[in-house]
Amino acid sequence: MKFEEQSLKQQSEQICKTVEVDVIDHHRTASSLVELEASEDCERDGPDGDGLYIPPLNFSMVDNGIFRSDFPNSANFSFLQTLGLRSIICLCPEPYPEHNMEFLKSNGIRLYQFGIESYKEPFVNIPDDMIREALKVVLDDRNHPILIHCKRGKHRTGCLVGCLRKLQRWCLTSVFDEYQRFAAAKARISDQRFMELFDISDLRHLPMSFACSKRFLWWFGWHSLDD
Repeated sequence: MKFEEQSLKQQSEQICKTVEVDVIDHHRTASSLVELEASEDCERDGPDGDGLYIPPLNFSMVDNGIFRSDFPNSANFSFLQTLGLRSIICLCPEPYPEHNMEFLKSNGIRLYQFGIESYKEPFVNIPDDMIREALKVVLDDRNHPILIHCKRGKHRTGCLVGCLRKLQRWCLTSVFDEYQRFAAAKARISDQRFMELFDISDLRHLPMSFACSKRFLWWFGWHSLDD
């Protein structure tokens, strides 16, 4: 019995690497934000030091408390602080950069890392188990606000968001349309096939208190259909 428990624990650790950090108050006062933004760890990237916020490339709001982007760098840290993030999901297998780790630690952000390799067609093997476990992290609103990212914010991130949309009862046409908005000319048939075949039946019981409202969907020009 103990062997089985250890085996399951090791399997879980192989799927997701979680970095625990000290929890801080995300509802900061205006004065504390000013102090943070003036610190060495909070860099601005304006040509004249004008303090403009710079979102990561491919940044977008997925739903209330859920965001997506490409791999953030130090120029994006000031912007990310305004989101009050509790968690970040990284879908890249490489070790998380030290500078990014320092940012997470200084802001009390938990890192969930799912090491999905970057594949190119036709030899593609998207790990169903990792996407499934990542979805469970996204669905748990205790992790919100949360940022999902990979290297470019297109394929791996697109697949995870696409599977989330299926849980939100989006029709495949709308799922693929959103995927293609970010992937553009780099859209992959294999990614869309994965999203189409992804089985959400064992995830339907999980709560989704953040599910998109019709007004939110209409604003972005997307829509969902009933079964």
